[in-house]
Formats: sequence, C-alpha cells, structure tokens
Amino acid sequence: MPYVKDVFEYLRRSSPSQTEFYQAAEEVLESLRPLMTKYPKYREHKIIERVVEPERQILFRINWVDDKGEIQVNKGFRIEFNSALGPYKGGLRFHPSVNAGVIKFLGFEQIFKNALTGLQIGGGKGGSDFDPKGKSDNEIMRFCQAFMSELYRHIGPNTDVPAGDIGVGGREIGYMFGMYKKLANRYEGVLTGKSLKWGGSLVRTEATGYGAVYFAKYMLEDRGETLEGKKCVVSGSGNVAIYTIEKLYHLGALPVTCSDSRGMIIDDEGIDLELLKELKEVKRERLTEYVKHRPNAKYIPVEDYESGTNGVYAVECYAAFPSATQNELNLKDAQNLLNNGCVCVSEGANMPSTPEAVDLFVEKKICYGPGKAANAGGVATSQLEMAQNASMVNWTFEEVDAKLAQIMKDIFDTASQTAAEFGEPTNLVLGANIAGFKKVADAMIEQGLV
Repeated sequence: MPYVKDVFEYLRRSSPSQTEFYQAAEEVLESLRPLMTKYPKYREHKIIERVVEPERQILFRINWVDDKGEIQVNKGFRIEFNSALGPYKGGLRFHPSVNAGVIKFLGFEQIFKNALTGLQIGGGKGGSDFDPKGKSDNEIMRFCQAFMSELYRHIGPNTDVPAGDIGVGGREIGYMFGMYKKLANRYEGVLTGKSLKWGGSLVRTEATGYGAVYFAKYMLEDRGETLEGKKCVVSGSGNVAIYTIEKLYHLGALPVTCSDSRGMIIDDEGIDLELLKELKEVKRERLTEYVKHRPNAKYIPVEDYESGTNGVYAVECYAAFPSATQNELNLKDAQNLLNNGCVCVSEGANMPSTPEAVDLFVEKKICYGPGKAANAGGVATSQLEMAQNASMVNWTFEEVDAKLAQIMKDIFDTASQTAAEFGEPTNLVLGANIAGFKKVADAMIEQGLV
C-alpha cells in the first residue's frame, strides 16, 4: 500500500538517524495495511500521520556534581507521544545508550501497549544518557534531583506519570519523588514504582516479569499446552528477568538461564532465585559471582558465544523469555531456538527481537507474544498504583496479582480475536498492533483535530 510507504518515508525525512524508532514504526505500520483497507476513515482522518508524531518532545540539559566535586553534564528526554486515552504514561530509562531515537521507539510502543491494557492511560517515555553503574548513592541522588529539577515542570498526576525502566528502580524513583515534592509543594501520585512505605503498590516490582509469564501461559493454554515441568530460558538479570524467573517457578516451570552484558549463567538445576536477588538487588554485583555459590552452574562470557548470537538462545528449551534489551534476539538466535525445540517466546523486554526473528516466529506459527502485549503488565500495574493513590487505598498482593493476571488474559484475548478477524489467527503481532492502534485512533477521531 503506497499510503503506508509514504508515511514511513516521511518519518525518515522528519526524524533522521533514529533507527530504533523506524523499526518500531515499520512493524506497526506494516501490520495496519488490512485495517486501512477495511476502514478508510483512519486514512481520511490522517491518523497514521498524526500518531507517528509525538504531541510534545522535551529535551533538556542536566548539570550535577560527582563525588570528586567535578561538574558532569547529561542529556534528559521526555517524549509525550499520545494522550488520547489518558495521561501520558511510560518509564524513565537511565543508560548510556539513551538518545532521541531510543526514547521515541519506546514511547511509540508505549502508546499501543497502554491501549491494550484497557486502562485510561496514554503513551510516553523518557530518560537520560546517565549511567548509574559505578556511581555512589550520593551521586545518583544528586543526578536524580538535577533531572527532576527540569522534569517537574512537565509532569503531573493527570498530565504525565513516569515510572521506572532500565537503570531506574525504587532508589531512583525515591530521589526523584522527593525533589518533585519539594519543588511542586504537593504530595501526589506523579511517579509510579514508589516504595510501599509511601504510596507504592504491591506487585509493581514483579509486574512486568509476572505479566510476560502469564501471557505465555494463556498462549499455551489456547493450544492445550502448559509451562509446568518445562525448561525455560530467560535473558537479563534485572527486575524483569528476576520476576519472570519467580513466576515461572510459581507455575512449575524450570528456568535455567539468566544473563548480563558480560555473559550468562546456565544452571541445569534451576536458577537459584534467592541468590540471584541477593547478587543483583542487594549487592548489585556481576553474574560472575553466581558460580562461586553454585559450583554446578556454568558462567559463559560473551566472548565465548557463537559469533553473532546470544548464548541464552542456544540453550535447549521449551519457552524463551527475552527480558534484557532491544534487538537482543536476531534471526540466528531465532533459528537456534526453533532447532532446539522452543515452541513459545514471550517478550519481557521492549522490542527484543529483530524484524527477521519476528518474521520467522510468525511464519512458523509458534506461540509468540510481542513485547507491546506480553510485557504490558508493568504499565498496567503502574496504573493500578495510580488508582490506589487517587483513592487513598491499598490493595493486597493477591488482589493486585489477580487484577494483573486478568489484564494479561484480556490482552491475549483481544490480540487473538483481532488477529482472527483479519485472517491470521496465530499472528499476535498483527492482532496486538491493530487492536492497540484502533482503540487510540477511534479516541483521536472522537476528540477532534487537537
């Protein structure tokens, strides 16, 4: 369809050198071809042209002082992409790889992910090229305070409600919330992922990982299969990976891998979850420490992986959970997974599979849960935190977990039914993209040209 191609070419001209954003946009735009044919109104209202452009892009400088007394300078971003369904909602990422293209890809994905939850939240994303690794708590505090000194002007509980992402956990949220409260002179639910001591929600820490496993569970149940007793591989060792592993154990599966930027662990007896939590959440140490406590486990450094592959996906498994970062799983990795018996891939990270890998999963009709559907549990529980803050109540762990499980079931059902409506019942990429886009597009049409 020339129309979709023309919009994509416009993006390349208007947003040069933003590779990740192009990748995210192309996946969605290609999926929308049958929708544009069936419902010409979306073309008439120029919804695609409007939705690929953020409503607001904020770029700012962050000055802070390190422990040596030296001034450091970083870039800060907040992309407020679409508010048709509610306040902008999406995480803040602190990582040296952050740039405008990365934040735009994440924000664009967030629009449709949030729409799929069925909750009243729009899409946005933000962050900085600041690297928390190797920094002291005082340095991180000073950076977070400097970051919020600008961001506070643009956010609010009914405007834009950031959360955490890579490099931003409870510690960073706490420092930013404290500065927001001081500058705005208001105690309100302007950030999610807060401590349970002052407005946070139970299950928020676990939600993205739990949700990815729930999504896999529903994909498999639809085919009469189960995770129970099955070997699974998980990439990453951060928040998403840890709680993916935890929920896999809850469902009777056996997770045998985790990884970081330097290498991976293979533990055939099953990843020691408590040890992993201690190393990564308490001591903040590298995975090389894991094998000192588990002598039967193996540590494989990145340089020992087969060239051009991620070693996690060379391990025999029934299901895989990419939970680290974008484009970590390429075509060769996808082929390795399929050759080793993998029948299910549920993405905990944002866009972790390359387009070629996605095409192969769809072609082979395995259970494939794209990130915007499978990892929506985190933002869904963020909205549940917002609801608790607004009503000044606290729900139990069991109540929130049950709501999360139901939200993930609803997302699977929506994506599956939409895929079937358009003639590809196993293609949840198509189903999720069309369902999320349609909900946002209909709201935009009803709200007029704003």
